[in-house]
Amino acid sequence: MTGAAIDLTNQFLIAMPGMGSDMFAGTVVYLCEHNERGALGLVINKPIEIKLKNLFEKVELSLDRPELSDVPVYFGGPVQTERGFVLHERLGEEGGHYNSTLSIPGGLEMTTSKDVLEALSAGGGPRRILVTLGYSGWGAGQLEDEIGRNSWLTVQAVPEIIFDTPVEQRYDRAMGLLGIDTTMLSQQAGHA
Repeated sequence: MTGAAIDLTNQFLIAMPGMGSDMFAGTVVYLCEHNERGALGLVINKPIEIKLKNLFEKVELSLDRPELSDVPVYFGGPVQTERGFVLHERLGEEGGHYNSTLSIPGGLEMTTSKDVLEALSAGGGPRRILVTLGYSGWGAGQLEDEIGRNSWLTVQAVPEIIFDTPVEQRYDRAMGLLGIDTTMLSQQAGHA
């Protein structure tokens, strides 16, 4: 590969409509990390049957934040689906930090250690969160290859789509950041 490497950290990957039966069909992935070794992201629009209160019960914690108890847990991707990933706003200097937190340049934070759940359990922790089981991963050059084959569109991430937009609208809103109306897209890929 020649030329400058692209860095899509803190961007949305938006699945093209032609993905069909692929597990990523209709998904929006928030990219937490992208470098020469590969990429790691979390799907933000595929809720699963588990609610946060159930997840907290599984790890033997109470959840003293009633506004969070019925919030869904999401399918973050096909890698390490038994492991939890918490995407959240930066805590700032006064908020401290957690043991295993990836601070995403220009963006959010992603924590994988139980201490973030313990903080939430005690009524504290980050105000806005998205919890996934599993993550989406790509090896070196794999994501660039998929983008080159028109599998994904990319756009600068907007936290409001992750935290404030109803899940069924996240795909359309992410596409809207590119000025694309999804009702106008063909389901068929074609070549001139």
